[in-house]
Amino acid sequence: MNTTPSLQHKADELLRLHTSPEILSVVNVWDVVSAKAVADISETTALATASHSIAALYGYEDGEHIPVELMIDMIGRIAAATSLPVSADLEAGYGAPGETVRKAIGVGIVGANLEDKMKPLADSVAAVAAVVAAGEAEGVNFVLNARTDAFLRAGSRPHDDVVADAITRGRAFLDAGAACVFVPGKLDAPTVERLVEGIGAQRVSVIGVPGSLSPAALQTLGVARISYGPWTQRVALTALADLAISLYGGAALPDNARALN
Repeated sequence: MNTTPSLQHKADELLRLHTSPEILSVVNVWDVVSAKAVADISETTALATASHSIAALYGYEDGEHIPVELMIDMIGRIAAATSLPVSADLEAGYGAPGETVRKAIGVGIVGANLEDKMKPLADSVAAVAAVVAAGEAEGVNFVLNARTDAFLRAGSRPHDDVVADAITRGRAFLDAGAACVFVPGKLDAPTVERLVEGIGAQRVSVIGVPGSLSPAALQTLGVARISYGPWTQRVALTALADLAISLYGGAALPDNARALN
């Protein structure tokens, strides 16, 4: 067991932030400098990493192509750079969800996303249970944001069937010990309302994408958490690319740049 009281305190705080009526908004980070820039903002209450963005940082495609050791190293560096609780995107667990979470706890992580990739429900529930058991073995009430890809992998399935599938899987994940259910996709208000009704208030987590509902609207609907996945890195890289174009065109550096590094 490698826990400390401060680690459990962070886990307790992360769970409180998920269950509070006020929506938890996390701006995803991908390295130490992005983590520090976001953590230093007074409104930031917790950090969440983005696996897609960390993989891109190292030149890997998303989807567990990055070696798990690299992922664990980076999320550990991020956790060490802040006193805030950190939730890590651990994809589908890199072939061993329980062991991956044990390693993550060892570097200071107190919560995680875990994808189901729409595998058979029994297999997905077993992965959730393995993560919960790993937290218990390490003495940490690990805050699992169990993700279902029901919408991302919906294809041409009827919308009502996709919603029902997300609810069924979400309830099963909660029964297995998950704290929250992550349902990524561009969701409209009626869909979010049905998900919250079926899974539970302050038990549904969503992703913000261009055109998504606002955090205020999501809070009114009873959503626990909104995160932004790879979009934060995409916005940052867009700004970098636009700056490069401007500089190549003869412009000067902007006056409002802050020394955040």
